Amino acid sequence: MIPKQFEYFAPKTVGQAISLLKKYKEDAKVLAGGQSLIPMMKLRLAAPKYVIDLNNIKGLSYIKEAGGVIRIGALTRHAEIEHSPLIREKLPIMAEAAEWIADQQVRNLGTIGGAISHCDPAGDWAPNLLALDAELVIQGARRRVVKAVKFFKGPFETDLKPTEILTEIRIPLPRGGRVGQAYMKFERKAGDFATVGVAANLLLNDNNEIVKAGIGITAVAPAPFRASEAEKILVGKQPTAELVEQAAQAAADMAQPWSDLRGSAEYKKEMTRVFTRRAVKRALERAGVTL
Repeated sequence: MIPKQFEYFAPKTVGQAISLLKKYKEDAKVLAGGQSLIPMMKLRLAAPKYVIDLNNIKGLSYIKEAGGVIRIGALTRHAEIEHSPLIREKLPIMAEAAEWIADQQVRNLGTIGGAISHCDPAGDWAPNLLALDAELVIQGARRRVVKAVKFFKGPFETDLKPTEILTEIRIPLPRGGRVGQAYMKFERKAGDFATVGVAANLLLNDNNEIVKAGIGITAVAPAPFRASEAEKILVGKQPTAELVEQAAQAAADMAQPWSDLRGSAEYKKEMTRVFTRRAVKRALERAGVTL
């Protein structure tokens, strides 16, 4: 199909983009990578009167480290994250997650900021940002910083206001122990959206105790969520197979899946348990603990 008629803008600064959003509000859509918006417009699932293309704005595509934090510009392409030496050294889970996103063409064009702002309930970035305690920098009339755990509200719904855009993702680097990270995704076929995806981020001390745990889950609830009950079970304890199984069950208990072509709600809950267990065990292995 052909999209409905729309007016196109290509601002050169963030300020110009915000001004256009203030003027057109709900009638406008922001274009970043276009890998979600354009297909929706072609199917007429979205019909904005105004499209505001951010790609002429300089300074929104970068990956850098500063003060123990990895900063990623919102227009950074998935493929850039996938192949970044800095990401692979300091945050390998992000490179691992990027590899799961769709296909190479989508990864070459799609942006992390666009994907996060779109907030598909089965997207791959959100569970990783939740597990990593990420912060999101939002620009509107004023700049504000929001924790990832407060950003994802529901299906295709975030904390972004109609007059705001996401400009940066900040991920603190873990300190003071051995780190193990893993993202595991269950999909029907290569490049598909997740049936379930689980990100695990663990920090262990010299006594092999888990001192910090982050577990983010996608595709089995209205919005990606942090499995806080599973994290509570792990923190402060030495890992055992039984402990990991308890945490996996707690994560599954928090899931609120729906039945669809990828399986029944009961099946998805079981897969949440299975893939949480697998992700945590792989993260432990990467931290030097084999159960």
